[in-house]
Amino acid sequence: MARLQPYFPKRHGKPRVDDRRVLSGIIFINRNGLRWSDVPREYGSPKTLYNRWKRWSDMGVFARIMTGFAAEGTDHKTLMVDVTYLKAHRTASSLRLKKGGHGRLIGRSKGGMNTKLHAVADSLGRPIRFFISAGQVSDYMGARALVNSLPSADWLLSDRGYDADWFREALTDKGIKPCIPGRKSRDKPVRYDKRRYEPRNRIEIMFGRLKGGRRVATRYDRCPKVFLSAIALAATVLFWL
Repeated sequence: MARLQPYFPKRHGKPRVDDRRVLSGIIFINRNGLRWSDVPREYGSPKTLYNRWKRWSDMGVFARIMTGFAAEGTDHKTLMVDVTYLKAHRTASSLRLKKGGHGRLIGRSKGGMNTKLHAVADSLGRPIRFFISAGQVSDYMGARALVNSLPSADWLLSDRGYDADWFREALTDKGIKPCIPGRKSRDKPVRYDKRRYEPRNRIEIMFGRLKGGRRVATRYDRCPKVFLSAIALAATVLFWL
């Protein structure tokens, strides 16, 4: 809690309910995929938990916690980038959008209604950046969104789904060497360091651990910002605390 406290909003007026108890209740709900009304009484009022969760998610508190911790302890020598699908529950994709809304970032793919989670991890497989998109969006769109925010590094590992000349050039311009297998459709094969490529499975292991949280593996939240907060909080607890 001493490490988390600097990221919490300052208290104004009436003292708020104990941060440790509320945060523990939020983590319990996200890990087990429960409704807010099903939270054990030890964590306090479900309304208090939900209101704190929604308010802090809208403020980007949980995303700042993860990126702040990642900036302190990341090994940037080698980065990895990959993507995974997260199934959208009917409650997340139901009802019409409000007029003027920005979309829920849910799309239909072969597996049904999904959201795509694009991630950048360090050499130990710990997440440092996240980006979500609709399920039918190509991996290239995630790469475009993430490439400008990549920290300085020596190498970047990714699978052949990211094999594109523009992506390789963008990495080279940032001083990062790409280690990416070439697509089989290429006329001229692309050479890459197979030995250096071997640890890339760490980012896939990272996705597997994140999906251990029920509210990450299955998207129940309609609001993309709130859903991204659930992912960031799970990543903080699993990898950075």
